[in-house]
Amino acid sequence: MSDAMTIIDKAIAQHYDIKENLKLTGDSVTDIEALFILHKAYSGWTQSSIQELSDKQKHLLQAISAMEQGLKRHFSYEEKSLPPLFGETLMDALMYEHHEIAGQIENAKKTLSGFTTHGQNQSELLSMKSEIQEIISHLLLMIEEHANHEEIILKMIKKSLDGSSAK
Repeated sequence: MSDAMTIIDKAIAQHYDIKENLKLTGDSVTDIEALFILHKAYSGWTQSSIQELSDKQKHLLQAISAMEQGLKRHFSYEEKSLPPLFGETLMDALMYEHHEIAGQIENAKKTLSGFTTHGQNQSELLSMKSEIQEIISHLLLMIEEHANHEEIILKMIKKSLDGSSAK
């Protein structure tokens, strides 16, 4: 039972583990740090002028890549550690959400990589900027909802394990 509690505590902690010194690259960036970096880069993107978009595009791609690496590590941990606690049906649902998020990340990277300011008029640039904002906003929402789903389940299992040890 203590192994189960350790797994639950670690998975929950990964959702809250935001270090003081954020880095865009490197193994020390956790999934939550990368999500924070993406939020920050996205905020810069939405507030940037058309002239600044090219520089912001590179920064946003770096943030997405950092987030992707952090999520891969986190998802890998969950996919190895949680099956005994979640069972087959919940793991299938968890894996489904992991695949949806990975697909949305690929879509965001592809769309952002295809963004160019050269040869575009003001209207086309604003349209592309709006499309990218929508994609990133949807990605952020998916990740936050996924983390909330997991935390609810993990906390319920933890409560059950705590209750069964008190009997």
